[in-house]
Amino acid sequence: MRKGIGVSPGVAVGTAYCINEIFVNPDTKRLEKSEVLAELGRYDQARDRTAADLNALYQKVARQVGTEEAAIFRAHESILHDSAFTAKIRAWIVDECQTAPAALHRLLEEYTTLFTSTNDDYIKERLADVRDVVIRLSGHLSDVLKPQLGALREPLILVANELLPSQVVTLGKREVAGVVTETGGRTSHAAILARSRGIPAVSGVKGIQRQIKNGDLLVVDGREGHVLINPDPETTSAYLKLQREFFDLKDALAENRDQPAVTADGQSVELLANINSLSDAQAAVAMGASGVGLFRTEYIFLTHPDVPDEEQQLQVYREIIEASPNHQVTIRTLDLGGDKTIPYLGHAREANPFLGWRSIRLSFEHPEFFAKQIRAILRAAAKEPAYAKRVRILFPMITTLEEIRRVRTMVRKARQQLEAEGKPYGSVRIGFMLEVPAAAVSIDSLLAEVDFVSIGSNDLVQYLMAADRDNPKVSHLCQPLSPPVLRVLTNIIAACNAADTPVTLCGEMAGAPRAFVLLFGMGLRSFSMSPAFIPMIKDLTSHLTRKRAERILRRTLEIKTTAGIQRFMAAQIAEIAPNLKLLDSA
Repeated sequence: MRKGIGVSPGVAVGTAYCINEIFVNPDTKRLEKSEVLAELGRYDQARDRTAADLNALYQKVARQVGTEEAAIFRAHESILHDSAFTAKIRAWIVDECQTAPAALHRLLEEYTTLFTSTNDDYIKERLADVRDVVIRLSGHLSDVLKPQLGALREPLILVANELLPSQVVTLGKREVAGVVTETGGRTSHAAILARSRGIPAVSGVKGIQRQIKNGDLLVVDGREGHVLINPDPETTSAYLKLQREFFDLKDALAENRDQPAVTADGQSVELLANINSLSDAQAAVAMGASGVGLFRTEYIFLTHPDVPDEEQQLQVYREIIEASPNHQVTIRTLDLGGDKTIPYLGHAREANPFLGWRSIRLSFEHPEFFAKQIRAILRAAAKEPAYAKRVRILFPMITTLEEIRRVRTMVRKARQQLEAEGKPYGSVRIGFMLEVPAAAVSIDSLLAEVDFVSIGSNDLVQYLMAADRDNPKVSHLCQPLSPPVLRVLTNIIAACNAADTPVTLCGEMAGAPRAFVLLFGMGLRSFSMSPAFIPMIKDLTSHLTRKRAERILRRTLEIKTTAGIQRFMAAQIAEIAPNLKLLDSA
């Protein structure tokens, strides 16, 4: 048994499928001499297509963002056409009868060994560029990136260093029961993607890829953070029983989808969904959400083959609004940087990327590019008059009053441009994501400038605690139910309620039973979470009263340690809603 961080609750038993970041089961067969010429042709064709891709990307990024940002693709073209790069691949195909995918895999391993052995940071950074080129080449070699899933029995447990959005897309409709990753924490890509689908997941399991091979039997316990490799029949049987209970509980809770979210004493609660895609919006409807409280638009860019322009963004936003519950959507502008980067934005190496050039700061650096997103959102809200009242635009990582005023000016200019062009737009409400401690401290001065506030508890917690949320070594510090976090949240919610400014919490705390009770006790009435958690929280709401939640909060604020709060809240959830024990986690 290996221990990690439980990032999505529940239990899953299935077959291991190990995802290498680039190659899945790299081809080791040798070519016949008669096949060598055709293989060279296949590689040359893939190289030509890759060159065309890179040139098209350069042109599009130069047009939309700028020539300086587009230069990365010219650098990738030079790597692609590098004589040594090409000579090695061709030599291994001709002299050693290797397939093109096998030769690419060998080249990448050779470069990785060479580049990582140096102390020169600049040379180390060039490895990322080589990998990008190899990924593009691989994509044009038809049998390289297709997951070799045919021989594996479903359901599958995905095992990876880190699960990326693009890797999820390649899986298609295969049944995925669980996720295990070596890196990341509760708010990593893998965790967010798993929770949005209600899939049990464990992150931060160091070295797990060296211990597991395709086809192994795995158990994933997303509550306790345990991963069991090839367990004995008795253990397997016990976890299969837990898995059935997990499914039965989810099915039973899903029956409340058409019921309102109301406490036992008649207090209404708004349960919204965090989404990344159209399928997530559809899941939000199926789970009984009343709207979308957070649409993460960066996933459009992370999964797009090139650069989505204004018209392409407009189409996506319209589809999301149309598919979302009650057509109610809060659209967050690009939140890139940190652990989410694309080659033409935020590609520079930084010592502290989460504290650096990211999110709204990156958007300000590219005002014309940023304006296209604002324009697309405004236009999407104009399809029907009612949409303008239900669509909101959310700006992430706001730190100062000056930044709020700057984004308001940009929205005003976008409206003026659209009006001059005769293009309809909606008068959407403007809000900011409160995730920087400086904004929490100065909340009173910011509220007068916005229509609503969304609390991004994921980043707020890590910034308050000075602990990287995806680093297992400091995960014990990055805990939402810590005394300082609860005190800050109490003050934020009180300030918003006093100013009569709508406030929603859209971090992972919203879907955690223990945190939900405390947030409700603080006076929060709007929560946005992964769609899969909505039935559970709706059920918990029906067992709760305002007086009890406030009493629990007062008692909790007297507890001095995080561990003490966790124990106390676990006992409270067991009393309030004992049926949710299987889904409750720290």
